[in-house]
Amino acid sequence: MFRGSGYTLSTSDPRKGELVELRFFGGLTAEESAEVLGISLRTVHREWDFARAWLFQQLRSSSAKSASER
Repeated sequence: MFRGSGYTLSTSDPRKGELVELRFFGGLTAEESAEVLGISLRTVHREWDFARAWLFQQLRSSSAKSASER
């Protein structure tokens, strides 16, 4: 899941992958995610920021690759 260029977010950092699943697919709040994962709210915010940036970069590079193949 969350495939990027040759690796996945879940493979490189399982907790960030799980956080994306909880927040994006599960609809949990940051507070609920912190409780489920057993981590601080600050860590959830920090890792969520990283995961969103990672996902955005993967989408952007995928889009650029698709455009160059046209």
